Amino acid sequence: MNETTAWVLFNVFVAAMLAMDLGIIHRRAKTLTLRQALRWTAFWIAIAAVFAVLFYLWQGRKAALEFSTGYVIELSLSADNLFIFLLIFRFFRLPENNQYRVLFWGILGAILMRAVFIFAGVGLIRRFHWIIYGFGALLVYSGVRLLFQRGTQIDPEKNPVLRMVRKLIPVTPDYVGSKFFVRQGAQLCATPLLLVLLVIETTDVIFAVDSIPAVLAITLNTFIVYTSNILAILGLRSLFFALSSLLNIFEYLHYGISCVLIFVGIKMLLAHVFPIRTEVSLAVIGAILLVTIVISALHEENKPGS
Repeated sequence: MNETTAWVLFNVFVAAMLAMDLGIIHRRAKTLTLRQALRWTAFWIAIAAVFAVLFYLWQGRKAALEFSTGYVIELSLSADNLFIFLLIFRFFRLPENNQYRVLFWGILGAILMRAVFIFAGVGLIRRFHWIIYGFGALLVYSGVRLLFQRGTQIDPEKNPVLRMVRKLIPVTPDYVGSKFFVRQGAQLCATPLLLVLLVIETTDVIFAVDSIPAVLAITLNTFIVYTSNILAILGLRSLFFALSSLLNIFEYLHYGISCVLIFVGIKMLLAHVFPIRTEVSLAVIGAILLVTIVISALHEENKPGS
């Protein structure tokens, strides 16, 4: 199978999964229970595992390891970012039955934006190879900043896109079911649901600045970077509902994420001096995340009243 065919088949698969998700499985916006969320999260991880096997059969062990490492990096960074989404939903008092719809359209927009970021990132590195050191330094800086961050502060009202929309179109004071726009007389108005979606989309652009360079540190194979990113993004909705129910278990996750960013940044900076093999990177990243989750779980058990 040539790469062009692979690109077509993968994008057809993504379109089919999105259509099935919105049109068949979750036609009505609803909040997933913890059991449902865990089941769907396991389903998407299983799909990624199948793709890892397909990469192994198609391009060999190296490609399978690169895909697996890229997927783990993107999924772990996304898990940390989902806590920001939860804060955004709380800020806007988004009804729970509308959270799934916002996440669906947010993820659709994220897929399109990530595709642009990936092609641009790979193109820049291949044309200006020195830029890899800039990406490495950015990841180390992001990791250190996250490591010393105390609490999560967010103020969507400062979002420039949000302020621009408020000036261009009137916004209804309350949510109107699951609608993004409504007509009030002859005037078209946006609903707060559209504002939530816009904040989610613009926030994801900021997240991509960390996640795309992190995966590019593992491989410059555009198809591997793209598939690992998109498959991780497709599972974000179910992961969101799972994590929102298990916040305490991931209390120290941001420390693990910061260490992953620093490690991947150092890997980029040392690429020509001391290259780190992909299997070593996967083992280190997996160990960091596992230790973080175990420490969080033990700390939760030792809390008074637990």
